Amino acid sequence: MPALASAEASAVIKKPAEGGQGGAPDLNDAARLEAFVDGIMEIQLKNMSIPGAVISIVKDGKSLLAKGYGYSNIKEGKPVDPEKSLFRIASTTKLFTWTAVMQLVEQGKIDLDKDINTYLKEVRIPATYEEPITMRHLMTHTAGFEDGGVGYQITTDPAKLPVSIAETLTRHMPARVMPPGEMIAYSNYGTALAGLIVEDVSGIAYNDYIQRNIFDRLGMKYATVHEPVPAELAPYAAVGYARENGRFAAKPLTFEGGFRPAGSGSVSALDMSRFMIAHLQNGQYGEARLLKPETAKVMHAPAFQFDERLPGMALGFYELRLNGQRIISHGGADPLFNTELYLVPDQGLGIFVSYSGGEGGTAASEMSQAFFNRYFPVGENSFPSVAAELEQDLQKYAGSYQFLRRNHTDIDKFYSFLAQISISVADNRLTIGSGAEQQIFAPIGPNLFQAVGGTNQIGFRTDDSGQVTHLLMDFLSSEPLERTPLINRTSLWLPLLALSAAVFVTTVLGFIPRIRAIRAMPKPQRWASRLSAATAAWALMTCAATFVIVLNMDLVDRLSRITTSLQLYLFMPLLLVVLSIAMVLAAAWAWRKKYWTVMKRVHYSLTALAAIVMSLFFYHWNLLGWQFG
Repeated sequence: MPALASAEASAVIKKPAEGGQGGAPDLNDAARLEAFVDGIMEIQLKNMSIPGAVISIVKDGKSLLAKGYGYSNIKEGKPVDPEKSLFRIASTTKLFTWTAVMQLVEQGKIDLDKDINTYLKEVRIPATYEEPITMRHLMTHTAGFEDGGVGYQITTDPAKLPVSIAETLTRHMPARVMPPGEMIAYSNYGTALAGLIVEDVSGIAYNDYIQRNIFDRLGMKYATVHEPVPAELAPYAAVGYARENGRFAAKPLTFEGGFRPAGSGSVSALDMSRFMIAHLQNGQYGEARLLKPETAKVMHAPAFQFDERLPGMALGFYELRLNGQRIISHGGADPLFNTELYLVPDQGLGIFVSYSGGEGGTAASEMSQAFFNRYFPVGENSFPSVAAELEQDLQKYAGSYQFLRRNHTDIDKFYSFLAQISISVADNRLTIGSGAEQQIFAPIGPNLFQAVGGTNQIGFRTDDSGQVTHLLMDFLSSEPLERTPLINRTSLWLPLLALSAAVFVTTVLGFIPRIRAIRAMPKPQRWASRLSAATAAWALMTCAATFVIVLNMDLVDRLSRITTSLQLYLFMPLLLVVLSIAMVLAAAWAWRKKYWTVMKRVHYSLTALAAIVMSLFFYHWNLLGWQFG
């Protein structure tokens, strides 16, 4: 590839093009399009440790580009083939599930606004709230389920496949934590439920339904939702790699099992072109019809909006906005593959890109932004004039926000402990992040802000009293956030844990040089002193183990099994609670009997208090006992 193409691609990745759309290159110039994409891919595969990638671009019912980069199998020296190489597309599979649902809707077999329990044969959704969950709620991720997955969401053992969707969803049913229709909380469980409804309503197994009614209908010969891929397609499956010691090492694939409607797909780029064209042409691909035009239009239209000025959810697709273009999209990621699919209905344009290994998520985001910068450029951003009061009342937006997509009732809750976003106010602007990653947003309307020097926008919701309750970032339209209550804030717990740890350290360090003196104490005082040292040491070990064993657990291990180390670790917080209760009782007894000096009794009490604080931390974050979903 010419160096000029590589340099040009690099420049477009870094910043939006200036000038109007009229000066944009012609998308139908196949040679320039290919050179441009080649340049980006060359940079990405080299700099982001990516062994293989594939892309397909369609417009106005025809393929503009379909090309593979790197290798689908390094050991065999097999290059990526856009026609036949099967890339794992993870959650992008959901689009097949939602399309299947809409096929049954247009046949009159599913009503989007009817209680889903009407259609389920084996699974029963509890009536936690007065309003039932409907298919529309599932398709817009507004059913109100908590998130989960520790120990059961995936498997790496093909011998455990296949498994029943119904049995899986019954065994691992998440709690309903929000009334349906209230707010988006992305849910793999909700999509798997929709896939089960496809089975129950059609009378056809989910895998077979997708094969017959989508893949066969569109002539998608290199596509499957079976796990592992069928024997006849196995030679074409791209291998997943991780970078180890400067080389690519093949890793076992992960499988969705009973959650397969949410992420089991393996598809070639050219076959995804067919699927994209069908949706862009309102259900028509050649002589084949995937959906009726009116059904496709309903599916692609906004169905739930956080704010009408920001992207929301269509039925199954989430909306994005890049350089002024409305996009309906869906991505997918597993530990080894990253995929994005973008449809721009107004332009008849579709883009599918998938990467194996490396920084594929970053690469996909850069690719899409570079593409739109080049072919749909925007000029320099000029902010609309805003009322002065919009710049004077920014403090109400400041604070911590947590994602609505999180767990409340199981051990999974702990993994949202650090997943919070902090917003600050400086110079009449809102700031997110710090250093090179910091983004600055200026007000452009009531509760609406735009990135300074960029096009990204964020919006807020307020309650009847004007208090800010929610946040949405337009580049994460399926992941709204809400105000973090004090009890969940890292700004509360981290200082408390640090202070508690400091007390424990002084207790342990103070005990060591006093061992002889303690031996000479009366028995009750001797055991009370030993109890404080044991509690402090155990608390420090438990805290360290929490962050080393639990928080840093390998993602595949976390989602595929309950490890022995996790099982054993969970004894530690329970023992700490027992020691903490004993410390409180011992402290009360020490004050009553006037053990030691007053200062030593105060320090003893502080150690007991620190142990209680740490025990409350484990209780609040569901680390007391074996709370698995």
